[in-house]
Amino acid sequence: MSLLVVGLSHRSAPVSVLERASLAADAKVKLLHDTLAAEPAAEAAVLATCNRIELYADVDKFHAGVAELSTLLAQHSGVALEELTPYLYVHYEDRAVHHLFSVACGLDSMVVGEGQILGQIKDALALGQELHTAGRLINDLFQQALRVGKRAHSETGIDRAGQSLVTFGLEQLAVRVPVEEWAAGKRALVIGAGSMSSLAAATLARVGVAEVVVANRTADRAERLAEILVASGTGVTACAVPMSAVAGELTRVDVVVSCTGATGLVLTGDDVAAAMEERPAGAVPSFGPDAGAAPLPGAGPRTSAPQTPAGPDAAEPVRLDSVDAELVARLAVLAAGGRRIADAGAVRSKVAVEERDGCPVGLEAPASDPGRTADGRAALAGVDAGSLELHGTWADQGEAAAQRQPRRTVRSQDDAPVRLALLDLAMPRDIDAAVHRIPGVRLVDIESLAEASADAPMAADVDAVRGIVAAEVAAFGAAQRAAHITPTVVALRAMAAEVVAMEVARLDGRVPDLDDRQRAEVTQTVRRVVDKLLHAPTVRVKQLASEPGGAGYAEALRELFDLDPQTVASVSRADEADKNHDSGRAS
Repeated sequence: MSLLVVGLSHRSAPVSVLERASLAADAKVKLLHDTLAAEPAAEAAVLATCNRIELYADVDKFHAGVAELSTLLAQHSGVALEELTPYLYVHYEDRAVHHLFSVACGLDSMVVGEGQILGQIKDALALGQELHTAGRLINDLFQQALRVGKRAHSETGIDRAGQSLVTFGLEQLAVRVPVEEWAAGKRALVIGAGSMSSLAAATLARVGVAEVVVANRTADRAERLAEILVASGTGVTACAVPMSAVAGELTRVDVVVSCTGATGLVLTGDDVAAAMEERPAGAVPSFGPDAGAAPLPGAGPRTSAPQTPAGPDAAEPVRLDSVDAELVARLAVLAAGGRRIADAGAVRSKVAVEERDGCPVGLEAPASDPGRTADGRAALAGVDAGSLELHGTWADQGEAAAQRQPRRTVRSQDDAPVRLALLDLAMPRDIDAAVHRIPGVRLVDIESLAEASADAPMAADVDAVRGIVAAEVAAFGAAQRAAHITPTVVALRAMAAEVVAMEVARLDGRVPDLDDRQRAEVTQTVRRVVDKLLHAPTVRVKQLASEPGGAGYAEALRELFDLDPQTVASVSRADEADKNHDSGRAS
């Protein structure tokens, strides 16, 4: 077995690279054909999902295989090899098997334990079988990966370690509210009718949305999905609309889930902004942490203003006369100079500050007033402690925003009422990331899901699944190594049978007077002797071959008995044909 996998995933590459390296359906077909046309590869399969692209191949040379597969991935993904190389990972033989089994169990997923990957592995195998690029090794590997994944989900609680990507995305949209409570009575738009979009629509119906509208470029698929939803028994109302109707639907729905195979944006920032402007005020209920707060008639978008904490756990307001004067002066100097207040070693309460261009209490140091930066005590004159905290928080946020890369965990202000929730599960993205700047819009996409799931707690069942994977990898490797020597053993027994037949024929010539019963008894006796002589060596050689490094025993057997390599090869081809016929399609 010389299994090699070269790929990249959300664990090795940023989302921006994964988006650009995504493979369309026709690109997968071309990649598989070109992989088999390459000299090092005998069979291949490609596993391409929203957060991974992996090329599996049976190769005869490791280094040549890595170079060839990496080059092919770069060519067909459209990302230059020198840019792609830093994010690629390589697994070989048992490590490659371990990787795929871990992927099948959901251990390598963005959301640990999600089960959708099993369907994607099944699709990858089906494509390889359809194109005849999947031979004995790939068929055995992917079929076993499917069985291992199903075993992990049935024998452990790995499902509790995480949720499907759709469910996890909806939980991120719902923030601190149970999904069923958040979804109750809402109207949803699902863009796309593929496997992920269908899962999203079914999940929305299950959690209690009142209506699902399906938009797809192929009307028949959208209508079929709507019919399935209506017949699901969840009580949801469903209908199909053409893609041209999406703009109008945006003005009336509460939730949008998009997952298409489009290479460009399906919803731009302008599309969403126009829809938000056209939505009648109050026609669509707000939802979110402060959904109950209705805007005043005629008021613009709500923004959060600094509030004084209230309640039993609220921090007591800081009094200026209770703070060390020298410390306060140091804080003022740092704040006026644009440095982080945390640098001064002080601890302050967190106060929400509205993002704006200038300091909320007018303490920024304009160029026309050098005195403010020259003397911290001058800056402090007449300023109370609350204002000083606001100024420090403003300065801190300003520098942090300038230094960090933009993070898009939940793409809306947490304390603003959300009127339109967007879930983008496509790779590359369907929805413009800029929509998170639109008031009343919350966006969750693949990148934000990756950030949110990074801190998700791991269930104890994960260890049990890892144990299953380790045992299955060992068993698979042993079976493959044992299977590798089987053609040699079969060829040896065939040679022995031929020797018996020749010797019986010689006996007929020398002792022609033997009757049929006597001849049969002699023939059977010779065969038993040969079988007994071969039994122990062949059984033992299979045992030895199943261990790591046992492939050499097949070669030793061929040398010792002077077996014809062509005979062994013909047995291997026949065995492979039988296995491919028996395995059928991906199950």
